[in-house]
Amino acid sequence: MLLYSSIAKKVFMAMAGLFLVSFLCVHLGINLMLLKDDGGRAFTEAATFMGTNALIKIFEIVLFAGFLIHIFFGMLVSGQNKSARPTLYAVSNHSDTAPFSKYMFHSGIIVLIFLVLHFFDFYFIKIGLVAPPPGVSAHDFYHRTLLLFASPWYSLLYIGCFVVLGIHLNHAIQSAFQTLGWNHSKYMDSVKLLGSIYSFVIAAGFTLVPVFILFFRR
Repeated sequence: MLLYSSIAKKVFMAMAGLFLVSFLCVHLGINLMLLKDDGGRAFTEAATFMGTNALIKIFEIVLFAGFLIHIFFGMLVSGQNKSARPTLYAVSNHSDTAPFSKYMFHSGIIVLIFLVLHFFDFYFIKIGLVAPPPGVSAHDFYHRTLLLFASPWYSLLYIGCFVVLGIHLNHAIQSAFQTLGWNHSKYMDSVKLLGSIYSFVIAAGFTLVPVFILFFRR
């Protein structure tokens, strides 16, 4: 029974994780609109649509549920794995495990902390839980973003967190396919390659925005 319980937890975590991975494409596409030299018109229109469309609001609830499911089962699986090996060996054995896979819990915690800060910077302001900065309205995400990324420290934090997210994604995508039984030898190498490319593109795309605003936006 414990075995099936463990597998079920991993399956729920993997499915929620893949759902969140797909959402990153949408989020990145909107963020890249900040690179357009149109005074924020395209970005604002996209952000307004995401914030007012009825279907998107339903999707928002599903998205939050995805975050909670992934985080909850991730913590359960991590705790279960640690309890299964409570003592450390004096000599480490050779392992084929990917180097960063050992730190999935740690990278997940970093991403979670960043996610909470991100909510305070944007979503909580939008729904009125946090007051917007002086001179910026609650729904003015464009100028709020410019204000945040004008700070080298914030930009550096943002970039660092997305580097960690990219590392987290790289292993998480492979792990999810294995957990769901989609790891056939014929195409698993392709999954690993595409997962690495996807993780790099997501991390690089999100970090491009603060770099552009900090150094090239006039």
